[in-house]
Amino acid sequence: MRARAALVALVFGPSLLLGRPRAARAEEPPKTPAALPARTAQVVLEGKQVKLTVAFRDVVDAEIAKKLSSGLPTVIVVRGYVFRESGGEPIALTAKSCRIVYDLWDEIFRIQITQPGGQVDAVAVNIEGVLRHCAEARKLTLMERAQMRDDVRYFVAALVEVNPVSQETLDRIKRWVTRPNGSTAIGPGDSLFGSFVGLFVARIGDADRKLSFRTQAFSPPNPPPPEGG
Repeated sequence: MRARAALVALVFGPSLLLGRPRAARAEEPPKTPAALPARTAQVVLEGKQVKLTVAFRDVVDAEIAKKLSSGLPTVIVVRGYVFRESGGEPIALTAKSCRIVYDLWDEIFRIQITQPGGQVDAVAVNIEGVLRHCAEARKLTLMERAQMRDDVRYFVAALVEVNPVSQETLDRIKRWVTRPNGSTAIGPGDSLFGSFVGLFVARIGDADRKLSFRTQAFSPPNPPPPEGG
């Protein structure tokens, strides 16, 4: 236990161990997705899919790190909604969930990751490994490039939750990202996850910790030139 406490101190530093004030709760909640705090992300094209890379390690503070090492299951979920910069409803939804259990016998973290493309198992030997697997999205599928217009700019509004209260929501997210057709596009009948205000405006008691942000606006990544062109 002392070794794990020392590791938390190394990863998070003394300010996190003393507890970081969550000033965001006292601030005026954002009224639109565009008003969320901005965070730089990388958006690239792989094949026909537009993919997102962004980190949200700050969702794991000292309190969450302690829970991770307790041996009880911890779930970290990120949802990313694709919006047009000009406004309107989201046009696509991607998600990634991590279920983390510290194996007290083997002293390793066992991780189950669900994201577009399926479900995989992983292990981590320390908190840093958990952060790499579960507090970052690395080339997470956003949507098909063909569904984006060249003359429109987009951004992603992201919601990260640690231990969401609703198991039903977790089950719906898992079904969404593992659908057989693999599409992340939101259609008229797919408003499964509530309004922006209902999702992003902080509500006390609905998760152990909650973090939201938006990426910079971006144009659709250019498709590769045709072969021989």
